[in-house]
Amino acid sequence: MTEVFQYRTTGTCSQMIQVKINDGIIEDVDFLGGCNGNLKGIKSLVKGMKIDEVIERLNGIKCGSKPTSCPDQLAQCLISYKSNAMAVK
Repeated sequence: MTEVFQYRTTGTCSQMIQVKINDGIIEDVDFLGGCNGNLKGIKSLVKGMKIDEVIERLNGIKCGSKPTSCPDQLAQCLISYKSNAMAVK
């Protein structure tokens, strides 16, 4: 069953991330705001990937002098999703 999870970003040009997840696999990602071309690239790359692999690859990436980035915020989104999923069980 596909779950939809929304996450409000902090410290980036994008304001919100919506992720569709099915059995631990990312089906789709949408960003509200941000750099359109870069975010389309991220979206295309993470489709079909396992949540943990995306977190491992994107967590901690910075954008210039900012302490975070859109890829890092996607990792934070997925970490939050996993925390919420564990709390529900």
